[in-house]
Amino acid sequence: MSADVIVLGAGMVGTCTALQLARRGHSVALVDRRAPGSETSYGNAGIIQREAVEPYAFPREWSAVFDVAFKRGMDVNYHLSALPEVLPRLARYWHASAPARYAPIAQAYSRLIAHCLTEHEVLMAESGADDLARKEGYRFVFRTSAAMEEAATRATRLAADYGVRHTLQGGDELAKAEPGLRQRMAGALHWLDPWSVSDPGALVARYAQRFEALGGQLVEGDAASLRAAGSGWEVRTSTGPITARHAVVALGPWADALIAPLGYRLPLFVKRGYHRHYRGGPGLQLPMLDAERGLVLAPMAQGVRITTGAEFARIGAPGTPVQLAKAEAAARELIDLPDPVEAQPWMGNRPCTADMKPVIGPAPNHAGLWFNFGHAHQGFTLGPASGRLMADMIEGATPFVDPAPYSASRF
Repeated sequence: MSADVIVLGAGMVGTCTALQLARRGHSVALVDRRAPGSETSYGNAGIIQREAVEPYAFPREWSAVFDVAFKRGMDVNYHLSALPEVLPRLARYWHASAPARYAPIAQAYSRLIAHCLTEHEVLMAESGADDLARKEGYRFVFRTSAAMEEAATRATRLAADYGVRHTLQGGDELAKAEPGLRQRMAGALHWLDPWSVSDPGALVARYAQRFEALGGQLVEGDAASLRAAGSGWEVRTSTGPITARHAVVALGPWADALIAPLGYRLPLFVKRGYHRHYRGGPGLQLPMLDAERGLVLAPMAQGVRITTGAEFARIGAPGTPVQLAKAEAAARELIDLPDPVEAQPWMGNRPCTADMKPVIGPAPNHAGLWFNFGHAHQGFTLGPASGRLMADMIEGATPFVDPAPYSASRF
Protein backbone atom coordinates (compact mmCIF):
# COMPACT_ATOMS: atom_id res chain seq x y z
CA MET A 1 0.00 0.00 0.00
CA SER A 2 1.02 3.57 -0.46
CA ALA A 3 -0.13 7.00 0.72
CA ASP A 4 0.96 10.61 0.47
CA VAL A 5 1.62 10.79 4.23
CA ILE A 6 2.10 8.32 7.05
CA VAL A 7 1.17 9.69 10.48
CA LEU A 8 2.61 7.72 13.39
CA GLY A 9 0.51 8.01 16.54
CA ALA A 10 -3.28 8.21 16.90
CA GLY A 11 -3.58 10.45 19.94
CA MET A 12 -5.21 13.85 19.64
CA VAL A 13 -2.19 15.39 17.90
CA GLY A 14 -1.63 12.58 15.41
CA THR A 15 -5.32 12.06 14.66
CA CYS A 16 -5.84 15.77 14.04
CA THR A 17 -2.75 15.91 11.82
CA ALA A 18 -4.11 13.03 9.74
CA LEU A 19 -7.57 14.60 9.62
CA GLN A 20 -6.31 18.04 8.61
CA LEU A 21 -4.36 16.46 5.75
CA ALA A 22 -7.30 14.30 4.66
CA ARG A 23 -9.57 17.35 4.63
CA ARG A 24 -7.25 18.81 1.98
CA GLY A 25 -7.48 15.75 -0.22
CA HIS A 26 -4.25 13.95 0.71
CA SER A 27 -4.15 10.18 1.06
CA VAL A 28 -3.07 9.48 4.63
CA ALA A 29 -2.33 6.37 6.68
CA LEU A 30 -2.76 6.84 10.43
CA VAL A 31 -0.74 4.16 12.20
CA ASP A 32 -0.88 3.12 15.84
CA ARG A 33 -0.71 -0.06 17.89
CA ARG A 34 -3.95 0.87 19.65
CA ALA A 35 -7.27 2.50 18.81
CA PRO A 36 -7.30 6.32 18.45
CA GLY A 37 -7.39 8.22 21.73
CA SER A 38 -6.51 5.22 23.90
CA GLU A 39 -3.35 6.55 25.55
CA THR A 40 -2.45 10.04 26.80
CA SER A 41 -5.37 11.70 25.02
CA TYR A 42 -7.80 9.50 26.92
CA GLY A 43 -6.51 10.33 30.37
CA ASN A 44 -6.43 14.12 30.61
CA ALA A 45 -8.89 16.43 32.36
CA GLY A 46 -10.85 16.96 29.14
CA ILE A 47 -10.46 20.74 29.07
CA ILE A 48 -9.70 22.70 25.90
CA GLN A 49 -7.72 25.37 27.71
CA ARG A 50 -8.06 28.63 25.83
CA GLU A 51 -6.83 30.41 28.97
CA ALA A 52 -3.56 28.41 29.05
CA VAL A 53 -1.65 31.07 27.13
CA GLU A 54 1.43 30.64 29.29
CA PRO A 55 3.00 27.19 29.68
CA TYR A 56 3.85 25.66 33.03
CA ALA A 57 7.18 27.13 34.12
CA PHE A 58 9.62 25.47 36.47
CA PRO A 59 9.21 26.96 39.97
CA ARG A 60 11.73 29.72 40.63
CA GLU A 61 11.07 30.01 44.37
CA TRP A 62 13.46 27.84 46.35
CA SER A 63 10.73 26.99 48.84
CA ALA A 64 8.73 25.39 46.02
CA VAL A 65 11.82 23.53 44.76
CA PHE A 66 12.46 22.15 48.24
CA ASP A 67 8.82 21.10 48.54
CA VAL A 68 9.25 19.09 45.34
CA ALA A 69 12.61 17.65 46.40
CA PHE A 70 11.18 16.40 49.68
CA LYS A 71 7.81 15.39 48.17
CA ARG A 72 5.90 17.61 50.55
CA GLY A 73 3.02 18.39 48.23
CA MET A 74 0.77 16.39 45.96
CA ASP A 75 1.60 18.16 42.71
CA VAL A 76 4.97 16.42 42.01
CA ASN A 77 6.36 12.96 42.69
CA TYR A 78 9.44 11.25 41.29
CA HIS A 79 11.29 7.93 41.13
CA LEU A 80 14.94 8.07 42.18
CA SER A 81 15.79 5.67 39.33
CA ALA A 82 14.58 8.25 36.78
CA LEU A 83 16.64 11.18 38.07
CA PRO A 84 19.96 10.48 36.27
CA GLU A 85 18.17 10.69 32.94
CA VAL A 86 15.69 13.42 33.67
CA LEU A 87 17.72 15.86 35.82
CA PRO A 88 19.80 17.33 32.95
CA ARG A 89 16.59 18.04 31.06
CA LEU A 90 14.92 19.49 34.12
CA ALA A 91 17.95 21.75 34.52
CA ARG A 92 17.33 23.06 31.00
CA TYR A 93 13.64 23.45 31.88
CA TRP A 94 14.61 25.52 34.94
CA HIS A 95 16.97 27.61 32.81
CA ALA A 96 14.27 28.28 30.20
CA SER A 97 11.87 29.35 32.94
CA ALA A 98 13.93 32.39 33.95
CA PRO A 99 11.73 35.48 33.36
CA ALA A 100 13.78 36.96 30.50
CA ARG A 101 13.83 33.65 28.62
CA TYR A 102 10.28 32.67 29.54
CA ALA A 103 8.60 35.80 28.12
CA PRO A 104 9.25 35.06 24.41
CA ILE A 105 8.45 31.37 25.01
CA ALA A 106 5.04 32.34 26.36
CA GLN A 107 4.42 34.67 23.44
CA ALA A 108 5.14 31.91 20.93
CA TYR A 109 3.09 29.41 22.91
CA SER A 110 0.11 31.75 23.12
CA ARG A 111 -0.07 32.10 19.34
CA LEU A 112 -1.05 28.44 19.01
CA ILE A 113 -3.37 28.49 22.03
CA ALA A 114 -5.20 31.44 20.46
CA HIS A 115 -6.55 29.09 17.75
CA CYS A 116 -7.49 26.12 19.91
CA LEU A 117 -11.23 26.80 20.10
CA THR A 118 -11.75 27.79 16.50
CA GLU A 119 -9.87 24.76 15.19
CA HIS A 120 -11.66 22.34 17.53
CA GLU A 121 -14.97 23.96 16.58
CA VAL A 122 -14.47 23.18 12.90
CA LEU A 123 -13.48 19.58 13.50
CA MET A 124 -16.23 18.97 16.07
CA ALA A 125 -18.88 20.23 13.65
CA GLU A 126 -17.60 18.05 10.80
CA SER A 127 -17.24 15.03 13.10
CA GLY A 128 -20.66 15.29 14.76
CA ALA A 129 -19.00 15.73 18.16
CA ASP A 130 -20.70 18.86 19.49
CA ASP A 131 -22.62 16.74 21.99
CA LEU A 132 -19.36 15.98 23.82
CA ALA A 133 -18.46 19.62 24.52
CA ARG A 134 -19.68 22.06 27.12
CA LYS A 135 -18.73 25.65 26.36
CA GLU A 136 -19.06 27.25 29.79
CA GLY A 137 -15.46 27.43 31.00
CA TYR A 138 -14.02 26.02 34.20
CA ARG A 139 -13.06 27.24 37.65
CA PHE A 140 -10.04 27.66 39.86
CA VAL A 141 -11.40 27.33 43.40
CA PHE A 142 -9.60 28.72 46.44
CA ARG A 143 -9.55 27.81 50.10
CA THR A 144 -7.95 31.10 51.17
CA SER A 145 -8.51 34.71 50.17
CA ALA A 146 -4.77 35.35 49.78
CA ALA A 147 -4.40 32.67 47.12
CA MET A 148 -7.46 33.95 45.30
CA GLU A 149 -6.19 37.52 45.29
CA GLU A 150 -2.87 36.41 43.83
CA ALA A 151 -4.63 34.44 41.08
CA ALA A 152 -6.94 37.35 40.34
CA THR A 153 -3.95 39.65 39.80
CA ARG A 154 -2.48 37.19 37.32
CA ALA A 155 -5.83 36.74 35.54
CA THR A 156 -6.14 40.50 35.12
CA ARG A 157 -2.70 40.56 33.49
CA LEU A 158 -3.58 37.68 31.16
CA ALA A 159 -6.77 39.45 30.15
CA ALA A 160 -4.80 42.56 29.26
CA ASP A 161 -1.98 40.75 27.49
CA TYR A 162 -3.87 37.95 25.72
CA GLY A 163 -7.57 38.76 25.83
CA VAL A 164 -8.63 35.72 27.85
CA ARG A 165 -11.80 36.30 29.83
CA HIS A 166 -12.62 35.57 33.44
CA THR A 167 -14.91 36.55 36.26
CA LEU A 168 -14.48 36.30 40.02
CA GLN A 169 -17.00 34.52 42.23
CA GLY A 170 -17.23 35.00 45.99
CA GLY A 171 -17.87 32.16 48.37
CA ASP A 172 -21.67 32.55 48.33
CA GLU A 173 -21.86 32.80 44.55
CA LEU A 174 -19.65 29.74 44.16
CA ALA A 175 -21.83 27.77 46.60
CA LYS A 176 -24.91 28.56 44.48
CA ALA A 177 -23.12 27.64 41.25
CA GLU A 178 -21.77 24.39 42.71
CA PRO A 179 -24.32 23.17 45.29
CA GLY A 180 -22.43 19.89 45.64
CA LEU A 181 -19.54 21.55 47.47
CA ARG A 182 -19.29 20.35 51.06
CA GLN A 183 -17.47 23.36 52.47
CA ARG A 184 -17.52 27.08 51.96
CA MET A 185 -14.61 28.23 49.83
CA ALA A 186 -13.02 31.67 49.66
CA GLY A 187 -14.25 31.87 46.09
CA ALA A 188 -13.39 31.02 42.53
CA LEU A 189 -11.83 32.39 39.39
CA HIS A 190 -14.13 31.34 36.55
CA TRP A 191 -12.30 31.18 33.22
CA LEU A 192 -15.04 31.85 30.65
CA ASP A 193 -13.42 30.78 27.39
CA PRO A 194 -12.36 27.12 27.83
CA TRP A 195 -14.53 24.19 26.79
CA SER A 196 -14.82 20.92 28.65
CA VAL A 197 -15.34 17.51 27.08
CA SER A 198 -17.32 14.72 28.74
CA ASP A 199 -15.21 11.93 27.20
CA PRO A 200 -11.77 12.93 25.82
CA GLY A 201 -11.08 9.54 24.25
CA ALA A 202 -14.45 9.61 22.49
CA LEU A 203 -13.65 13.01 20.94
CA VAL A 204 -10.43 11.62 19.43
CA ALA A 205 -12.40 8.61 18.19
CA ARG A 206 -14.96 10.89 16.48
CA TYR A 207 -12.14 12.77 14.75
CA ALA A 208 -10.70 9.44 13.62
CA GLN A 209 -14.08 8.37 12.24
CA ARG A 210 -14.27 11.60 10.27
CA PHE A 211 -10.77 10.91 8.97
CA GLU A 212 -11.86 7.49 7.74
CA ALA A 213 -15.02 8.94 6.18
CA LEU A 214 -12.77 11.19 4.10
CA GLY A 215 -10.89 8.15 2.80
CA GLY A 216 -8.10 7.97 5.36
CA GLN A 217 -6.56 4.63 6.27
CA LEU A 218 -6.56 3.75 9.98
CA VAL A 219 -4.20 0.81 10.43
CA GLU A 220 -2.54 -1.09 13.26
CA GLY A 221 1.23 -0.97 13.03
CA ASP A 222 4.57 -0.61 14.75
CA ALA A 223 6.02 2.89 14.59
CA ALA A 224 9.44 1.48 15.48
CA SER A 225 9.51 -0.22 12.08
CA LEU A 226 9.73 3.14 10.27
CA ARG A 227 12.60 3.20 7.79
CA ALA A 228 13.72 5.21 4.78
CA ALA A 229 12.55 3.60 1.55
CA GLY A 230 13.58 5.07 -1.78
CA SER A 231 12.59 8.73 -1.81
CA GLY A 232 10.17 8.29 1.08
CA TRP A 233 9.35 6.22 4.15
CA GLU A 234 7.94 2.81 4.95
CA VAL A 235 6.30 1.32 8.04
CA ARG A 236 5.11 -2.21 8.74
CA THR A 237 1.44 -2.68 9.58
CA SER A 238 -0.94 -5.58 10.18
CA THR A 239 -2.05 -5.31 6.56
CA GLY A 240 1.46 -5.13 5.11
CA PRO A 241 4.04 -2.38 4.56
CA ILE A 242 2.88 1.14 3.72
CA THR A 243 5.10 3.59 1.87
CA ALA A 244 4.71 7.34 1.59
CA ARG A 245 6.70 10.39 0.57
CA HIS A 246 6.17 11.96 4.00
CA ALA A 247 6.08 10.54 7.54
CA VAL A 248 4.95 12.48 10.61
CA VAL A 249 6.15 11.44 14.07
CA ALA A 250 3.25 12.27 16.41
CA LEU A 251 4.06 9.72 19.09
CA GLY A 252 3.87 11.98 22.11
CA PRO A 253 5.94 10.50 24.95
CA TRP A 254 7.20 7.70 22.71
CA ALA A 255 8.70 10.05 20.10
CA ASP A 256 12.17 10.08 21.64
CA ALA A 257 12.53 6.31 21.33
CA LEU A 258 11.96 6.59 17.57
CA ILE A 259 14.01 9.67 16.73
CA ALA A 260 17.05 9.07 18.96
CA PRO A 261 18.35 6.21 16.77
CA LEU A 262 18.08 8.63 13.83
CA GLY A 263 20.55 10.94 15.55
CA TYR A 264 18.18 13.46 17.16
CA ARG A 265 19.04 14.39 20.75
CA LEU A 266 16.21 16.69 21.73
CA PRO A 267 15.67 17.66 25.39
CA LEU A 268 12.48 15.66 25.80
CA PHE A 269 11.17 14.20 29.04
CA VAL A 270 7.99 12.61 30.33
CA LYS A 271 5.61 13.58 33.11
CA ARG A 272 3.36 10.78 34.25
CA GLY A 273 -0.13 11.38 35.55
CA TYR A 274 -3.00 9.41 37.07
CA HIS A 275 -6.77 9.61 37.14
CA ARG A 276 -9.75 7.77 38.58
CA HIS A 277 -13.52 8.13 38.24
CA TYR A 278 -16.10 8.28 41.03
CA ARG A 279 -19.77 7.87 40.15
CA GLY A 280 -22.67 8.99 42.33
CA GLY A 281 -23.25 11.84 44.73
CA PRO A 282 -24.16 15.40 43.72
CA GLY A 283 -21.11 15.79 41.47
CA LEU A 284 -20.07 19.07 39.85
CA GLN A 285 -21.46 21.43 37.25
CA LEU A 286 -18.11 22.43 35.73
CA PRO A 287 -14.52 21.20 36.03
CA MET A 288 -12.54 22.80 38.82
CA LEU A 289 -8.93 23.08 39.83
CA ASP A 290 -8.36 23.01 43.58
CA ALA A 291 -5.69 25.64 43.12
CA GLU A 292 -3.99 25.29 46.48
CA ARG A 293 -3.85 21.51 46.44
CA GLY A 294 -3.05 20.96 42.74
CA LEU A 295 -5.77 18.54 41.64
CA VAL A 296 -8.49 18.78 39.01
CA LEU A 297 -12.02 17.44 39.46
CA ALA A 298 -13.92 17.10 36.18
CA PRO A 299 -17.47 15.85 35.64
CA MET A 300 -17.40 13.29 32.84
CA ALA A 301 -19.52 10.55 31.31
CA GLN A 302 -17.79 7.95 33.50
CA GLY A 303 -18.26 10.00 36.69
CA VAL A 304 -16.21 12.69 38.41
CA ARG A 305 -12.62 12.31 37.19
CA ILE A 306 -9.85 13.25 39.60
CA THR A 307 -6.50 13.91 37.92
CA THR A 308 -3.11 14.31 39.56
CA GLY A 309 -0.07 16.48 39.00
CA ALA A 310 3.22 15.26 37.56
CA GLU A 311 5.34 12.22 38.33
CA PHE A 312 8.83 11.76 36.91
CA ALA A 313 9.49 8.10 36.17
CA ARG A 314 10.75 5.93 33.35
CA ILE A 315 8.19 4.90 30.75
CA GLY A 316 7.03 1.44 31.70
CA ALA A 317 8.01 1.73 35.37
CA PRO A 318 5.39 0.34 37.77
CA GLY A 319 2.77 2.80 38.88
CA THR A 320 3.10 4.59 42.22
CA PRO A 321 -0.19 6.50 42.57
CA VAL A 322 0.67 8.18 45.87
CA GLN A 323 -0.46 11.53 44.46
CA LEU A 324 -3.87 10.11 43.63
CA ALA A 325 -4.39 8.96 47.22
CA LYS A 326 -3.57 12.49 48.41
CA ALA A 327 -5.78 14.01 45.70
CA GLU A 328 -8.68 11.75 46.67
CA ALA A 329 -8.39 12.83 50.30
CA ALA A 330 -8.37 16.51 49.29
CA ALA A 331 -11.31 15.97 46.94
CA ARG A 332 -13.35 14.38 49.72
CA GLU A 333 -12.98 17.65 51.62
CA LEU A 334 -14.77 19.40 48.75
CA ILE A 335 -17.44 16.96 47.51
CA ASP A 336 -19.11 13.72 48.47
CA LEU A 337 -16.98 11.16 46.71
CA PRO A 338 -18.42 7.67 46.32
CA ASP A 339 -16.40 4.55 45.67
CA PRO A 340 -14.15 4.59 42.60
CA VAL A 341 -15.38 3.16 39.31
CA GLU A 342 -12.08 1.52 38.31
CA ALA A 343 -10.41 -1.19 40.34
CA GLN A 344 -7.06 0.44 39.57
CA PRO A 345 -6.31 4.07 38.62
CA TRP A 346 -5.40 4.94 35.05
CA MET A 347 -1.81 6.01 34.42
CA GLY A 348 -0.43 7.82 31.38
CA ASN A 349 2.50 9.88 30.09
CA ARG A 350 2.73 13.52 29.01
CA PRO A 351 5.38 14.47 26.41
CA CYS A 352 7.39 17.54 27.44
CA THR A 353 10.24 19.68 26.10
CA ALA A 354 12.79 21.60 28.14
CA ASP A 355 11.66 24.95 26.68
CA MET A 356 7.93 24.20 27.11
CA LYS A 357 7.11 24.61 23.40
CA PRO A 358 6.03 21.73 21.17
CA VAL A 359 8.22 20.47 18.34
CA ILE A 360 6.39 21.05 15.05
CA GLY A 361 8.13 21.01 11.70
CA PRO A 362 10.57 19.16 9.45
CA ALA A 363 13.23 16.84 10.81
CA PRO A 364 16.45 18.77 10.15
CA ASN A 365 18.44 15.89 8.68
CA HIS A 366 15.87 13.66 6.94
CA ALA A 367 13.86 14.73 3.90
CA GLY A 368 10.17 13.95 4.18
CA LEU A 369 10.27 13.31 7.92
CA TRP A 370 8.23 15.61 10.15
CA PHE A 371 7.87 16.11 13.89
CA ASN A 372 4.69 16.97 15.80
CA PHE A 373 5.08 16.19 19.51
CA GLY A 374 6.11 17.63 22.87
CA HIS A 375 2.82 19.37 23.73
CA ALA A 376 3.10 18.57 27.46
CA HIS A 377 -0.21 19.27 29.22
CA GLN A 378 -1.86 20.74 26.11
CA GLY A 379 -1.87 18.07 23.42
CA PHE A 380 -5.63 17.69 23.83
CA THR A 381 -6.06 21.47 23.56
CA LEU A 382 -3.64 22.01 20.67
CA GLY A 383 -4.21 18.93 18.49
CA PRO A 384 -6.34 20.60 15.77
CA ALA A 385 -4.22 23.76 15.59
CA SER A 386 -0.96 21.82 15.64
CA GLY A 387 -2.31 19.47 12.97
CA ARG A 388 -3.31 22.39 10.77
CA LEU A 389 0.15 23.93 11.05
CA MET A 390 1.71 20.58 10.16
CA ALA A 391 -0.54 20.26 7.12
CA ASP A 392 0.38 23.78 5.98
CA MET A 393 4.07 22.94 6.09
CA ILE A 394 3.79 19.57 4.37
CA GLU A 395 1.77 21.18 1.57
CA GLY A 396 4.20 24.08 1.26
CA ALA A 397 1.37 26.52 1.96
CA THR A 398 1.81 29.72 3.92
CA PRO A 399 1.56 28.63 7.58
CA PHE A 400 -1.34 30.17 9.47
CA VAL A 401 1.03 30.64 12.44
CA ASP A 402 4.77 31.32 12.21
CA PRO A 403 6.31 27.85 12.74
CA ALA A 404 9.85 29.05 13.53
CA PRO A 405 9.50 28.96 17.36
CA TYR A 406 8.52 25.27 17.22
CA SER A 407 11.28 24.06 14.91
CA ALA A 408 13.44 21.13 16.05
CA SER A 409 16.43 23.17 14.86
CA ARG A 410 16.07 25.49 17.86
CA PHE A 411 17.87 22.88 19.92
